[in-house]
Amino acid sequence: MSSVSDGPTYSVPVFLAVDFSVTNGANHGDPISFARELDLDDVYDLRKGAQQYRLALSPDPNGNFAIASDTHLGTSGHLVHLDCCLTMMSNTGKTTELLVLVEVDRNGHVAQIYVLPLAQVHPKTGYALVGIDPDTARQKFAEVACVSFSRGTQITTASGAQVPIEDLRVGDDVLTRDDGVQKIRWIGQSTVRAVGDFAPIRIRAGALNNTNDLILSPEHRLFIYQRSDALGAGRAEVLVRARYLVNGDTVVQEDGGFIDYFQLLFDEHQIIYAEGIAAETLLVDPRTRAALPNDLGNNLDPASTSHGDRPHQDFEVSEKLLKHPDAASLLKRASRN
Repeated sequence: MSSVSDGPTYSVPVFLAVDFSVTNGANHGDPISFARELDLDDVYDLRKGAQQYRLALSPDPNGNFAIASDTHLGTSGHLVHLDCCLTMMSNTGKTTELLVLVEVDRNGHVAQIYVLPLAQVHPKTGYALVGIDPDTARQKFAEVACVSFSRGTQITTASGAQVPIEDLRVGDDVLTRDDGVQKIRWIGQSTVRAVGDFAPIRIRAGALNNTNDLILSPEHRLFIYQRSDALGAGRAEVLVRARYLVNGDTVVQEDGGFIDYFQLLFDEHQIIYAEGIAAETLLVDPRTRAALPNDLGNNLDPASTSHGDRPHQDFEVSEKLLKHPDAASLLKRASRN
């Protein structure tokens, strides 16, 4: 039996597998399923009106993924397996990758199958299945789960100097909120499609008392000290996911094209300063470990390091507390007053 951990959850935007069905091919009328049940060259269409829902996941005590209590669908506590990565080609020749996630109940039976697109998909398009890869699903999911800063982000170093993230090197000293000066253990870099739910968040200059714009991944958590508890969190220090602050004005999600992302890893999960905003670094857990080089990922085990046990992990606030017309402005005022 699985239980959900007390660690941070991660939400992914998924479709139900039944929303994708074969319109032409060997499995005509069938929905997307496990890798072993799929046939190359089958053409799938997304059902008109199909909606994406947020599937909230958290590492369980055994290092697997379990559905968290704040999910929008699925059953809390059920395990979720990453079955495969599918490559689909539209009639225009553009390829899109989809991850197949399988929810399993407490008796080991399949409860539901979900599809996580890594780029936008559209109804009445026709997607031919041209690739089935059961080996890279975990790595692809890890790349999505990693919190990332965009190219050009100014990071505060030990001397106080602001250095563009792409100019940092492994071993450089960076100022952290909790542990003073710490050395960078690893720097990751990826270029991803900036589309849909995965499009980056731009926090415009001044939105959170920052001098310049800060662009980062949607699930990135920001550390904010409230002089007054404007959120009703019961504490002054809070961690807030960037996507919860989008207001269409000072905080926006920028859709379109590609973006260069960078990930910073330290021996412990840290809060650093990016464009003057306190923000988290990469957290090593079952979701993200596959994105690291093998030797590094194996050495940084949350069970034996404080990557999985840091006081600030308890400061995260839920989406419910941020249901405000302009949560960013509310937090900005709270950090001043």
